[in-house]
Amino acid sequence: MPPNPQPPTTPAWVPDHLAGCETTTLSLPNAYDGPVVATLVRRRASHPTGRAVLYLHGFVDYFFQNHMAAAYNDHGYDFYALDLRRHGRSLRPHQRPNFCKALREYYAELDQAIELVRAEGHPWLLLNGHSTGGLTAALYAHEGAHRHQLSALCLNSPFVELNIPAGQRAQLAAIAHLGAVLPNLRLGGAVNPLYAQSIHRDHHGEWAFNLDWKPLAGFPAYAGWLRAIVAGQRQLQAGLNLACPVLLLHSAHSYVGKTWSAAFTKADCVLDVAHMRRYGPRLGSSVTLVSIEGGLHDLVLSPLAVREHVFAELFTWLERLA
Repeated sequence: MPPNPQPPTTPAWVPDHLAGCETTTLSLPNAYDGPVVATLVRRRASHPTGRAVLYLHGFVDYFFQNHMAAAYNDHGYDFYALDLRRHGRSLRPHQRPNFCKALREYYAELDQAIELVRAEGHPWLLLNGHSTGGLTAALYAHEGAHRHQLSALCLNSPFVELNIPAGQRAQLAAIAHLGAVLPNLRLGGAVNPLYAQSIHRDHHGEWAFNLDWKPLAGFPAYAGWLRAIVAGQRQLQAGLNLACPVLLLHSAHSYVGKTWSAAFTKADCVLDVAHMRRYGPRLGSSVTLVSIEGGLHDLVLSPLAVREHVFAELFTWLERLA
């Protein structure tokens, strides 16, 4: 007789620092830099519908957008978010913050998170990714082990192309290639600190976040990370033919500046929205692109009227899928 199958391990949920949220740690196999973990955050709806959302943050980022979780809860969605390995709650002292050598590294925690969400009674699942998390989410929806369990995909300003002048592209391509042999080659900061100032409440924004996990000046980028990003972007740009419906939300405008301007409070000052318009339709046969006037890079951190527009577009689209 075969041995009796073991029941799945019940995760240990503990209160999170965000009101109404709780977390559990996902154990992962050791990586090239030693032990790694991921953290799953959960916020349950008062009147659940059997639907859930799993959120992926971007680079120099972690989940802190609790008002977004509350908005999903208000519409009957149980909300889950991953702090990926080497990010936020999952960052450990021996690690380079936010580093990876391939975006597929994150598939292990995505697999575990999806299995857990499904085991908690959610037959319908939305994968929601922002920026680099949007790139990773799209690739997972294309080739991840549990891609067929995804009911829909929502991308908030996905990182589909490097936002650099044309004259620098050859140089960046060479550095990305070098990342195969010198992955730990430090490249400097990859984020304009004026973006963080545009959202932090001590500067020009309204949001509080942990500056150890999301510093205003960002974290250093490395050649191995750049290689991983470029490889993922090239795969997406070639077309993914996703089976599930996709909503891609982006700001109506981009802005590039080296000194503070009010323009930082009403445009995407991290990525070029023209890239999203160009490559978004290549994601699959059912892609909806929505332009948000006055939207910031992370659209849900935009000023109140703008983010209300974002949520209205999101939940109207989701209602159409019901």
